Amino acid sequence: MDLRMDDKIDTAVQWMAAGRKVALATVIATCGSSPRPVGSQLVVDAEGAFEGSVSGGCIESTIITEARHAIPEQLHQHLSLGISDDQAWDTGLACGGTIEIYIEAAWPHRQVLQRLLDLRENRQSVCLITDLDAGTKKLIGAKNARAELPPELKQAVDRVISTGKGEYLQTGAQKFFLHGFAPEPQLIITGAVHIAQPLTRMARLAGYNTLIIDPRKAFATRERFPDTVMVAGWPDKAFDRIRLHSNTAVVVLSHSPRLDDPALVHALRSDAFYIGALGSRKTHAARLERLKKQGVSRIALKRIHSPIGISIGSVTPAEIALSIMAEITRVKRSG
Repeated sequence: MDLRMDDKIDTAVQWMAAGRKVALATVIATCGSSPRPVGSQLVVDAEGAFEGSVSGGCIESTIITEARHAIPEQLHQHLSLGISDDQAWDTGLACGGTIEIYIEAAWPHRQVLQRLLDLRENRQSVCLITDLDAGTKKLIGAKNARAELPPELKQAVDRVISTGKGEYLQTGAQKFFLHGFAPEPQLIITGAVHIAQPLTRMARLAGYNTLIIDPRKAFATRERFPDTVMVAGWPDKAFDRIRLHSNTAVVVLSHSPRLDDPALVHALRSDAFYIGALGSRKTHAARLERLKKQGVSRIALKRIHSPIGISIGSVTPAEIALSIMAEITRVKRSG
């Protein structure tokens, strides 16, 4: 599954490396109906070749024309394109709306775009700030100091880095687009139990790279998990070799403190956006006491979702897996 289908940074960089002159068009805001989300991009070269989409087709020809005009003079412009209800069926939108598009020649930003790709390749969350009036760009990584940014801009950077989304921001007379890039989502499961089987399948359908940790060879078999990466080791060692990031969900399912507790300790030290543990309230209360004795703070312990999953009356392994995936999705989308 292509998890980067909305943005075309990599295509723009590849085309420029091949000597092609390139412009980028980006959806920076929408109002009403919009077939493409904020952050979607169209890359265009000087000959009119293009990849990506900013509207699903209804205004692409206009955007391509404007993008080609921007290339020779290294221009940038901000367009607001309205679609009336009467026009909607002819243009491809189901109802009226407005799309804000930012078009820019890519060559002046080739170095910052390449740096962005390098950070993303290393599974780092990053925010690309574009000053829409000045046409300048600034790259902010998850670990970068942001003290020099105005408070409102800093808060917006924190939001898009944590969610990987895009956001249009106006502070006083200045207008910015903050484009968030998060690593590919991954789900780390401790315990190759029966619930993990449907959970890995559901996670893959939702776009997650999945990995299971379990030292018990009878559980972590290729027959039970034919399409899942497995680590046949103890979590305290296995997690040292796994990079957890802000787009990581960690789920512990084994019911064994020897497996679950080390996994939770590692997860709580990371930027993982979701940490869930299978077990009843009584089981979880005992788990919390064990983790406290290992030095885990009360604030950190509040990050653990347990009993795991959304309460939907789940009984079967598939239903429990569904409730877990639903909770992961809710936490992820709520930021």
